[in-house]
Amino acid sequence: MVELPVARPSVGAAGKTGNWRLFKPSIDYRKCIKCLLCWMYCPDGVISVSGEGLPVIDYEYCK
Repeated sequence: MVELPVARPSVGAAGKTGNWRLFKPSIDYRKCIKCLLCWMYCPDGVISVSGEGLPVIDYEYCK
């Protein structure tokens, strides 16, 4: 069996994305009920939860 090198993922699986995105998701905190559906369905996994239970988007890794 041939052994292949395995690299560890960076902070974001593909690394920082910068600001090349076409759309920038945003959260309207006046309407947010802290259900965290945005966190659950984020395809890039870049939404974290603040100490107050509010979702926060990390735009450095958002695509």
